[in-house]
Amino acid sequence: MNPKLVSISGPSKGVVFQLTEAETSIGRESSNQLAIGDLSLSRRHCSIAKAGDRFKLTDLESRNGTFVNHVPVRERVLEHGDHIRLGDSVLIFLTHETQPLADELPDSISVELSDAEMVEGRTVHLRREDALYLQSEKLQAVLTQDSRAARDLNALLKISASINSARSLDALQKQLLELILETVPAERGAILLTGDDGGDEFDSVLGWDRRMGANGKVMVSRTVAQQVLGEGVAILSNDVLGAEDFEGTESLIVTQTRSLLAVPLTVFDKTFGLIYLAISDPLTRFDENHLQLVTAVAAIAAVALENLRRVAWLESENERLNAEINLSHNMIGESQRMRDVYQRIARVAPTDSTVLICGESGTGKELAARAIHQNSGRADKPFVAINCAALTETLLESELFGHEKGAFTGAIAQKKGKIEIAQGGSLFLDEMGEMPPLLQAKLLRVLQEREFERVGGTRTIKADIRLIAATNRDLEEEIKQGRFRQDLYYRLNVVTLEMPLLRERREDIPLLANYFATKYAEKCKRQVRGIAAEARAALCAYEWPGNVRELENAIERAVVLGSGDVIQPEDLPEAVLETESSAGVAITHYHEAIKEAKKQLILRAFEQAGGNYTEAARLLGVHPNYLHRLIRNLNLKAALKK
Repeated sequence: MNPKLVSISGPSKGVVFQLTEAETSIGRESSNQLAIGDLSLSRRHCSIAKAGDRFKLTDLESRNGTFVNHVPVRERVLEHGDHIRLGDSVLIFLTHETQPLADELPDSISVELSDAEMVEGRTVHLRREDALYLQSEKLQAVLTQDSRAARDLNALLKISASINSARSLDALQKQLLELILETVPAERGAILLTGDDGGDEFDSVLGWDRRMGANGKVMVSRTVAQQVLGEGVAILSNDVLGAEDFEGTESLIVTQTRSLLAVPLTVFDKTFGLIYLAISDPLTRFDENHLQLVTAVAAIAAVALENLRRVAWLESENERLNAEINLSHNMIGESQRMRDVYQRIARVAPTDSTVLICGESGTGKELAARAIHQNSGRADKPFVAINCAALTETLLESELFGHEKGAFTGAIAQKKGKIEIAQGGSLFLDEMGEMPPLLQAKLLRVLQEREFERVGGTRTIKADIRLIAATNRDLEEEIKQGRFRQDLYYRLNVVTLEMPLLRERREDIPLLANYFATKYAEKCKRQVRGIAAEARAALCAYEWPGNVRELENAIERAVVLGSGDVIQPEDLPEAVLETESSAGVAITHYHEAIKEAKKQLILRAFEQAGGNYTEAARLLGVHPNYLHRLIRNLNLKAALKK
């Protein structure tokens, strides 16, 4: 089918919009191809355009942002089933109605396609409209004269009753083949179903051999299959080995196939598979009565097969949507650096390997650790986090390993440690580089022996945990300085995940800012429609030494202190506005004047101090560290060197 958008909530709920090759704009103005009367949408909110053989969504700098599968996006190539949220409206992007099923089905013999050419000499073709059992007028006349037709009709009724009781696709295919082989003298049979793309590659196959059962292969002529699929015509051939076209064909020689019968499976004029039957015995042949009967069986079975395919698709779609609702991670970003992080997490999460996450403070190391846990086999077990820098050595030891009653002053009861609480799940040690040397040795034993003892205890406890550690320090440098054990580092550094700095992925800043603005607007019960272009430019130009955490704090401050429904430059922290705009965009005349005044004050102070940083800071009445930050943000280093 043609790609389409289906609205499932909001003012346009129930609307189905067909996408075309032309670009589709979406917004609240009536001039949009898809106009939605929702005040939370921008006039031109986003657009969807053909990009090669895919469709790409682009956010048109909307105030409230465009979310795909709950994540704010700037651009995104859409996949089947993606949820697009625009304000209060949710649209589903659909490209097809079915999806491929598993290639391997239980209790089925394997099917092998042969590229042998089909014999043209002695072949009968039958179209569905000529099938005797599907024409009541002709059938009535035949039944009064032909006892075999009456017997075949009884068999057809039996097959019809049986196939309509099947509840799964593989069960129906198996049952259908068994019933056909009871009625038709075929030695081997196969049912082949194509995918939704309508090609000649098969996504579902099932075969059965009357004599060999599930041993061996049912070989199917690819040319016969392609002709049946392409023309939608049933084919009967009774002189396979006698034809010159089949001389030397290994697959047919091995199976000694002499008679073939292939019938299409068609629903609503669309052929989506076929029933393939073969005979090797030279004394047994298919006749036109067999062709008529199997054609009628195929016509009845096709509806049931297609319905069960749709049920299977709905079940898998339901599973996919449930998984999508329970997001496996809360990280936001579409930059290449973040895509690399997602790929790394996807590869390491299913294993039980120890992971060391490196990166500056505020880059989202704990979010990455939680994503690893949620995508692992331990997802239904505890995720326990502890910050090694937040506790003294004594308290940290007790928190990690637990303690027995009376182990030290104040230990009035037995207490389980984080390792014990995390049994079966994951233990996340944040700021690992801050762990004291004594505890490093104890943790090393846990990783090596997978056991530990509580403080003051003698009983050994097994440790069934996955360890995920994080640090903002260079542990190799810490080893050189004698502050971190080398053997523990090797135990931790099984798999390393590097979290990128925010300034290394500036293209994600607008997405993060929109997400935080929406989050804190809801939390503070304020109406915030978006971020002004000038404020967005300032956010993108700033260096963000505190990374994502600093950005979140800046947006929360803007939401809390701002007076309008759009975040303006004056709502942002002063440090953000001090930065030179890399895009050359003037923020406002007011803020430009303030920046220029600061520059002149600093230059004058340095001139009076003779170039001495400490003296210049004293003259300005600021801390030297703050002066260094001002010089960096205002890009004054070059001017001070002159």
